[in-house]
Amino acid sequence: MVSRLELIEAARGARPLDLAITNVNLVNVFTCEIYPADIGIYGDRVALVGPAGAYQLEAKATYDGSGKWAAPGFVDTHIHIESTMVTPASYAAAVLPFGTTTSVIDPHEIGNVLGMDGMRFMLEGSEGLPLRIYLSISSCVP
Repeated sequence: MVSRLELIEAARGARPLDLAITNVNLVNVFTCEIYPADIGIYGDRVALVGPAGAYQLEAKATYDGSGKWAAPGFVDTHIHIESTMVTPASYAAAVLPFGTTTSVIDPHEIGNVLGMDGMRFMLEGSEGLPLRIYLSISSCVP
């Protein structure tokens, strides 16, 4: 796991990136624009994203992203993982390859059936996964 300080140093150019992706078509989902951008990866994290050519990227490896596309990860804002009949780890393995990087789960069904043990199972089963999982507390859990 990369420390926050290491990530900041990589973004500032104080340490080399592991990978620089240059000239990729970045999909900005906030402004609805698509423009050429450079992306810097350090460890397992995105260290920086900026307009193509705006930064001097020192990296161990460089990939020319010309003609390729990059977009932010998808966020699933409401899912009942227990309804899929799989564990959080199996769910993560199924959705990550298709771009979902974060899920907000509502475990009300397992909470109603197993109470706090079920809620604990979902919470503990979500720890340490490459998928970010946030647990919401449903109003229908007794």
